[in-house]
Amino acid sequence: MSGENFKSYFYMSIGWLSFALGILGIFLPLLPTTPFMILAAACFSKGSPRFHTWILNHPLFGPPILDWRRNRAIRPRYKIIAGIMMSGSCVMIFMMEAIPLAGKISFLIFMAAMMLFVFTRRNA
Repeated sequence: MSGENFKSYFYMSIGWLSFALGILGIFLPLLPTTPFMILAAACFSKGSPRFHTWILNHPLFGPPILDWRRNRAIRPRYKIIAGIMMSGSCVMIFMMEAIPLAGKISFLIFMAAMMLFVFTRRNA
């Protein structure tokens, strides 16, 4: 396998893994969707022009990726959804007795940092 083929397969593999994690993120509140889709698009741009075009033109995944690429912006609707999902994740974590208090507080700090990042981005 040539170096160029290896590079293409590598980027395609990471792209599809990111895409799959993004799909899981639709259903799992602890896993974000959009960052994985942005990563998938970046990998596809280096591994396959066909899949790169496909993800950018996808009716569900394309608009947030393009908003981020063009303006480093997030639509208010997505900010609200992200805030609700992150808040729900915090509630779920705090309800679990098996997680030590230090873990819960660490998670809360991490989610607060993520919310701060999301809500301080420009609106698309």
